[in-house]
Amino acid sequence: MSPREQEAPEPFEPAALVRTEAAALEALAQRLESAMAEPFARAVELVLRCGEANGRVVVTGMGKSGIIAQKIAATLSSTGSPALFLHPAEAVHGDVGVVLKGDVVIALSASGETEEILRLLATVKRKGDALVSFCCNLESTLAQASDIALDCGVEREACGLNLAPTASTTTMLALGDALAVAVSLRKGFRAEDFAELHPGGKLGKRLAKVRDLMHAGADVPVVAPATRMADVIYEMSSKKLGMTTVQEDGRLRGVISDGDLRRLLEREGGAALSKTAGEAMNARPKTIGGDELAARALAIMEEKKITSLVAVDAEMRVEGVVHLHDLWGVEMI
Repeated sequence: MSPREQEAPEPFEPAALVRTEAAALEALAQRLESAMAEPFARAVELVLRCGEANGRVVVTGMGKSGIIAQKIAATLSSTGSPALFLHPAEAVHGDVGVVLKGDVVIALSASGETEEILRLLATVKRKGDALVSFCCNLESTLAQASDIALDCGVEREACGLNLAPTASTTTMLALGDALAVAVSLRKGFRAEDFAELHPGGKLGKRLAKVRDLMHAGADVPVVAPATRMADVIYEMSSKKLGMTTVQEDGRLRGVISDGDLRRLLEREGGAALSKTAGEAMNARPKTIGGDELAARALAIMEEKKITSLVAVDAEMRVEGVVHLHDLWGVEMI
């Protein structure tokens, strides 16, 4: 057997790696239901009280733990708990100044002995901020110095050498997600709140409100009930929404769509042009409130096979018009 054949590594089994990480997560779940339930609940209370006092959550970690810390900070922020990531190496060169009285510091270190993290302890404790740690060793220096130490311990890392942070970073990430979600639920964080923090992209559009997407003000096509059809057609063409509202004293009386106009011409022929908007309009159009989710507007349009909805208030005053094209990228609820 050649030296190369003797040194050949065992074949990599990705499924085994995933099962190792899954087993680490199951062990974490069991701890959260037993020994770690009380300290986890206290950590949730700390973050809640921090937010109520206008404090922030400062998450720190080095190396792979630092990458997980950045994600946890982002998840906290996006679910209503203002948070930021502090690089521990930069912190000891002045950046620790971002930590303010009343902030909660969450420090991630698998060993609990990461030098850059330990060098922050004196400053954090001097400021009187609450310190929560995610560690795999509850006997470590970091865990012992923490107000609350949460156990991210794993039986082994998922890499073949049992060295690269894999299973341990997976448990840290899951624990951070659990903390962020638990806090958001306690705060009564709603889909509308989530939408305000995610205004861009498909997700933001799905959670946007009708008033965020609708045409309003001078962009709303409007005619009076007495308006002749020639002027109705002109208004529909100029506003390019394929419809017009029929209003009286600012209140919605009806709607005329391209389809309504086509059916009128088929039925009346040339005599259709002598009609008024009040005679031709649909006096019972579908409407929606401006504070409804855009996804709800899309669902109504799909159900009724229409291309626009008028947004009105409780007294039928017109606030705007939302068109199907405005809802591209929105998913129905």
